[in-house]
Amino acid sequence: MENLDIVTTRLMLAVLAGGAIGFERAYRGRPAGLRTHTLVCLSSCLLMLFTVLQWELLKDKPQDTLRIDPTRMAQGIMTGIGFLGAGVIMKDNFTIRGLTTAGSIWMTASIGIIIGMGLYFAAAIATIATLMVLSVFRLIEQRMPALFYGRLVIKCRAADRMDKDAIIALIEQAQVRTYEPSYHLFDDGRYFRYEMTVRTKNQTNFHLLAEMLRKEEYIQEFSVIPTGD
Repeated sequence: MENLDIVTTRLMLAVLAGGAIGFERAYRGRPAGLRTHTLVCLSSCLLMLFTVLQWELLKDKPQDTLRIDPTRMAQGIMTGIGFLGAGVIMKDNFTIRGLTTAGSIWMTASIGIIIGMGLYFAAAIATIATLMVLSVFRLIEQRMPALFYGRLVIKCRAADRMDKDAIIALIEQAQVRTYEPSYHLFDDGRYFRYEMTVRTKNQTNFHLLAEMLRKEEYIQEFSVIPTGD
C-alpha cells in the first residue's frame, strides 16, 4: 500500500508539472503543447519509478545480482527526449524556430526524473523557474534593446546596376546596416545580384527598407528575410 501511495503521488505530480509547462507552450501556439509536455514528464517519472522500486519488483532475486544506478536510467531518458526535442526545431529559410520549445521539453523530462526520485521540493522549484523563464523572461526580452538581423537580396539588370556604395547608402537611409556583401553575375551576364546580411535596432526598419527598394526602378526583384529564433 505504501508503494501504491508513492506511485500515485509521484505520477500525479508529474502530470501537474508537465501540464503547467505544456499549458504555457500551448498558449503560445507552439507545436509541442499541453499533451506533449505532460506525457514527457509522466513517462520520465514512470521510468524512474521502475528504477526506484525495482527492489520490490525483483525481491525474490538474489540481491547481489541487482545493480541500482538511477543515473543510467536518467541518461537513457534524456537521450530519447533529445530526438523528440529535435522534432520541434524547424528551419524556415534563414530562421530557426522551436529552440525554446525543444528546451522546455528537455527541462520537462528532467523535472519528471526528479519527481520520480522523490525530490519534490527540487521539482517544484524547477517547475516554477521554468514557467518564469518561458513567460516573465519573454516580457523582459521584448523590452530589452536588441539587434535584429536579416538577409537582403537585390536583383537588377547588369547594365542598370548601381554602385556598391550607392546601394549601401540607400540601405542606410532606412537605418539598416550592412555587412558581408557578395555579388553574383548570372543569366549569361544579363543580371546582377547583391546579397548581404543586414541588421537594425528596430525591426520595422526592414519594412521601411522594403518600401524604399520597391520605388527604385532599376531593381527587378528583392527580398528582405528576417532571421532569428
